[in-house]
Amino acid sequence: MTSAGEPPLGLIAGDGRLPLLAARGARRAGRRVVVLGIRGFASPRLAGLADEFLWVGLTRVGAWLRALRRRGIRQAVLVGGVRKREMYSPWRFWRHLPDLRTARIWYGKVRRDRRDNAVLLALAEELASEGVELMSSVEYCKEHLAVEGLMTRTPVPAAAGGDLDFGWRIARASADLDIGQSVAVHDGDIIAVEAIEGTDEMILRAGRLCPRAGWTLVKVARPRQDMRFDVPTVGPETLRNLKAAGCACLLLEAGRTLIVDKPVTLELADRLGIAVLGRRAEGAPSDR
Repeated sequence: MTSAGEPPLGLIAGDGRLPLLAARGARRAGRRVVVLGIRGFASPRLAGLADEFLWVGLTRVGAWLRALRRRGIRQAVLVGGVRKREMYSPWRFWRHLPDLRTARIWYGKVRRDRRDNAVLLALAEELASEGVELMSSVEYCKEHLAVEGLMTRTPVPAAAGGDLDFGWRIARASADLDIGQSVAVHDGDIIAVEAIEGTDEMILRAGRLCPRAGWTLVKVARPRQDMRFDVPTVGPETLRNLKAAGCACLLLEAGRTLIVDKPVTLELADRLGIAVLGRRAEGAPSDR
């Protein structure tokens, strides 16, 4: 149990269910929670789970820091999705007018490397420069991480056996190169590799390219995944998209992939007839 005098936890929230899970977990752990909801992404429902809630702009890092400092916050989590393609839209500058702190990151620190990990590391450094420690984004929702082995009652299809090993190798190579963290495979062929569009749209593309169905999706973390941000995630919507696209099996990296509303998502997988299993990366500690 935390001390009543301990500073609140800052929760910088993007879209999706994960910020809600993290807020509930922090409250259960006895933390007071101040939510900075990124406008256009975060759910208004977070206001009901926070001791204090305020909207902030996506590219207003200076405003984030002022809000955190004024409340004496020394620890924060960054959780929830932000559509990176927003940063490449034609009117991005006017839609997301950056403040000075954000401009210094975007046009200075990451000018030569704007891959997700580089941008997020620069953001973490900016927060740390003001005394705000960015914690693991799964600190308060670890029970939703994928574990080793079969997680559903639905068994792995016999035809998917070879695709699991093949897809795992390709997904690991893609993640090593920071291209994408998911691949779709069928009968030893690569159907699709995730890029900037995100997992859900890649799934729909794989379904169009493989109308026979019965394919496998493999989703992994980066080789040196920083658990403070951008943790690979699947949820009910992912499962529905997989079913619609003809996927029969989902392989996740255990210990480093979040399953949103895990019991609900795995039950849905069984109803849809999709096998879900976890595999731990070589050298990673076992959770069993």
